[in-house]
Amino acid sequence: MEYLETEVKFYLPNIDPIRTRMIDLGAVFKDRTFETNIRFEDAEKSLIQKKSLLRLRKDKKITLTFKSEPPFKDNQFKILQEFEVEVSDFDAMEHILKSLGFQEEQVYEKWRETYVFGDTHLCLDTMPYGNFLEIEGTKESIQQLASQIGLLWQKRILLNYLAIFDIIKRQLNLSFYDVTFGNFNKIRFDMSPYLKLIETDAH
Repeated sequence: MEYLETEVKFYLPNIDPIRTRMIDLGAVFKDRTFETNIRFEDAEKSLIQKKSLLRLRKDKKITLTFKSEPPFKDNQFKILQEFEVEVSDFDAMEHILKSLGFQEEQVYEKWRETYVFGDTHLCLDTMPYGNFLEIEGTKESIQQLASQIGLLWQKRILLNYLAIFDIIKRQLNLSFYDVTFGNFNKIRFDMSPYLKLIETDAH
């Protein structure tokens, strides 16, 4: 099936040794960017109910993305149908979406450091609540690279970053909804107690 995105994530208590290991294996640095993402919803909030995502992202370019679940289940990898287009004007695209009946539902930010290993992308993501490695490629290359890097397959995460935040939000009884560095500026917490709630084989 076309337009499929296959990936897994791993939580990184320490990002530096993982970066070093990736480079030693031959991963090539591509870029480091700061992302601002806006998740849009309709009035009935039907997108999240259908486990779909409509996102406008600004980093070095501007992209509009729609993600939805494929018509099959996979408990080993996070697989989504993904349609993405590059647009030239962030404000104009935002206005178009609002004119079509969508509203800004949630803002989330991250720093993304991207490496390429053959046809596989490795992204070191710094979220406001912690560091993660996202590996995107074929099933075979993802599992092989995870093993070569030294990551335990049973520790993989199949949730997206907003779903991870929802768990943290409930556990810490946070009052805010946007996943921004400003909102997390004065919050210090240990991620380890929550790993059993987000890692695939931990529950």
